[in-house]
Amino acid sequence: MSISVTARRKARGGKYSAANGYRVSAKTPWGNPIVYFFALILVAICVTPVLYIVLGGFRTNSQITVNPSGLPDPWVWDNYLAVVASDVFWTELGNSLIVAICTMVGVVVLGIMVSFVIARYRFKYAPLMYALFSAGLMFPMTVGITPLYLMIRNLGLSNSLAGIILPQIAFGLPQTIIILVPFLQSIPMELEEAALLDGCSRLGFFWRMVIPLSMPGVATVGILQFVGSWNAYMLPLFVLSSSDNYTLPLGVSMFSSEHSVDTARVLAFTSLAMLPALICFTIFQKKIVGGLTGAVKG
Repeated sequence: MSISVTARRKARGGKYSAANGYRVSAKTPWGNPIVYFFALILVAICVTPVLYIVLGGFRTNSQITVNPSGLPDPWVWDNYLAVVASDVFWTELGNSLIVAICTMVGVVVLGIMVSFVIARYRFKYAPLMYALFSAGLMFPMTVGITPLYLMIRNLGLSNSLAGIILPQIAFGLPQTIIILVPFLQSIPMELEEAALLDGCSRLGFFWRMVIPLSMPGVATVGILQFVGSWNAYMLPLFVLSSSDNYTLPLGVSMFSSEHSVDTARVLAFTSLAMLPALICFTIFQKKIVGGLTGAVKG
């Protein structure tokens, strides 16, 4: 009799507990549908503007005027081809790559060295240094843009890519240190002691053990700094005055002003400008999430 009752309850779904005599409902493999519903809404809010810009570049101005939310009919490639054939686009692309790569390298190199000192050296000012860099997150570049510009001008770095790279490295260090310090603190002290007993110096331990073990965090901060530098607009706007030194975000703004009546070409230029950062973030998003998760656990 008990077997037949158990069989009927299993047929209805779920698991049967012989000890307590009740049915435990089985979890659905897809999880909570309400969570997926709101997640799809958020994805649609984020993706829709990007799709509109990309598809808008394949339309003509008359198509956009008649039906702003429609699909390209027919598809027009002239807007993208005109942007790609322009020397201005490639000059601004090269400037953006130089600024983004130099900023990323500078932040990663300086950030991991400072984080190593704070995380692995025992001295009374280590918590104070960490708190000082943490406070840097509460001081955005927007607040200090005027004195920052005056300092850049006095140093003779105005209208140069170096005038953008150096401040971006300085403002990127707090976030980098906040992420990397937990990674370096999670490395066991026994591992460092064993390396020292084997004759490895602190610098050798840093190169041979610390950097390989902290690569998830290094990849995370590197990608975040690259994308942030690529999308930077305010600092180039204040520092750069020559069109030969424009980065892509500033170039998009100037291109929109010059071709305000050619909406389709402006959308094509904007799509190509945001494409490298979008591809970089899409490819390495798992490393970003994994690095941030490791920082929280550490």
